[in-house]
Amino acid sequence: MNVGILALQGAFAEHGAMLDRLETEHFEIRQRKDLERAFDALILPGGESTAISKLLRDLDLLEPLAEKIKNGLPVFGTCAGLILLAEKVEGGVPCFGIMDISAKRNAYGRQLGSFHAEAEFDDLGMIPMTFIRAPYIQSAGSKAKVLAEVDGHIVAARQDKMLVTAFHPELTDNLAIHEYFLNLVED
Repeated sequence: MNVGILALQGAFAEHGAMLDRLETEHFEIRQRKDLERAFDALILPGGESTAISKLLRDLDLLEPLAEKIKNGLPVFGTCAGLILLAEKVEGGVPCFGIMDISAKRNAYGRQLGSFHAEAEFDDLGMIPMTFIRAPYIQSAGSKAKVLAEVDGHIVAARQDKMLVTAFHPELTDNLAIHEYFLNLVED
């Protein structure tokens, strides 16, 4: 298995480190020619969703990646990656607009609103969660399955081979969410 990690901004190196620990091949996607490499899954890391969306367009990556995702490429979006995949975005404009969720940008406030929590995640049990200027999912449509909630807000969901988290699992030592995604890819 080979995973492409969008490396335009955000914690892409940390996602790579998690995949290294899971002995999974990966490479960074920085420009159009990187899409010529074969890959089985994609990670959209956190960062600033508006900046990432602009870079995707400027570097001519948006359309080819959107096409791959629509054709079933498994994708994992964390924080800004969640916003990029959302069909609706309060306080922003949809980018890929593929996943049946409505996201609220910066829902937990500014950088000072960052926090750590622990919550149930699907059938994995309690998972540590790091939130940094995080969004949350205001609503999940019938195609999306809610996987985790914190303080009454949806913070993780899945739709087909798309997984999103409002938190940053790559900033903890816990490999469970990345393993969950890799199992989703293999299914």
